[in-house]
Amino acid sequence: MADDQIRLQKFLAACSVASRRKCEELIEAGAVKVNGRTAALGDKVSPHDKVTVHGRRVVMKRDRLVYIALHKPRGFITTMQDEQGRRCVHDLVEEVGERVFPVGRLDRDSEGLLLMTNDGELANRITHPAHHVAKTYRVTVGPDVPEEKLDLLRTGVELDGRLTAPAQVTVLTREPSRTVLQVVIREGRNRQIRRMCEALGLEVRRLKRTAVGPVRLGMLHPGSWRYLTPEEVDKLKSAAGMERK
Repeated sequence: MADDQIRLQKFLAACSVASRRKCEELIEAGAVKVNGRTAALGDKVSPHDKVTVHGRRVVMKRDRLVYIALHKPRGFITTMQDEQGRRCVHDLVEEVGERVFPVGRLDRDSEGLLLMTNDGELANRITHPAHHVAKTYRVTVGPDVPEEKLDLLRTGVELDGRLTAPAQVTVLTREPSRTVLQVVIREGRNRQIRRMCEALGLEVRRLKRTAVGPVRLGMLHPGSWRYLTPEEVDKLKSAAGMERK
């Protein structure tokens, strides 16, 4: 029946394959088949269809929804597996008991708060720029930062031919050899803060995400994770524009 069909990327996200955006990338890459046929964006499926990703069948399950905060250390990549054998965040959350995937990314040299979940709808809303969920970073740059460059960070830096959205930038400490900034952005461009700083000739020496929306990293140690509290989940859904159930 057509009534029980849903878009393929939504089905994959519900099966905890990845976030909806990542599922779209898998479809575009030809990694997804439906009933033996290579799928395309826009395809719809029902729970009765045979859907495979990289040859492995995926089935929609009604697992409990899990939301965790991970303190990603530097040197780990934000993926669940890596063909090159590099350390990835999957290695840090094997004890969760449910298959969770990262919400957004932190590059290999960055650290800090990484949300992980099997709630594909929430993950999609947090990462989609239309919902403007704030991400807060502590950024150590060198050397001192002139006021005019701080103003450019706040008002917008041209990346890929268009300006970044306004950011909140606060100077936390100034020393002769370095400046520590708190930067809050509501976009999610690839390596955005590093590229903004590089465009202004600033050397990023350390980049640490300290919050996503209302969820804060706090005192969580590098490599450790914790479950979000129900209150944090409710606030996160509200920040992402989801109705709480």
